[in-house]
Amino acid sequence: QVQLVESGGGLVQAGGSLRLSCAASGSISSIATMSWYRQAPGKQRELVASRTSGGTTNFADSVKGRFTISRDNAKSTVYLQMNSLKPEDTAVYYCNVRGVRGISGWYKAERWGQGTLVTVSS
Repeated sequence: QVQLVESGGGLVQAGGSLRLSCAASGSISSIATMSWYRQAPGKQRELVASRTSGGTTNFADSVKGRFTISRDNAKSTVYLQMNSLKPEDTAVYYCNVRGVRGISGWYKAERWGQGTLVTVSS
């Protein structure tokens, strides 16, 4: 089984920074895409940023220039560095992995983390 452990959420003032981490465990050989989504109260879950194993990234327009996403493939960990945070960034942030291949050959199409709350005060 693939398990995702997220950390790094919390309360920060507008203009501040936070770094989220998501570590995948479970005898993993490779992960095709690692992403962060977020869901604000009363809104749909949306993609924030993604990064493929080859390094291709994708960002929501609202976070371009402020957020960066990086991966440590050896640790099956993805990071989201969030700078210049705004109150509208307040949401529960979810880690998502797609195309997970296990060392013994098993395959999982997709897994979600439990979410970590980010609150940005004005």
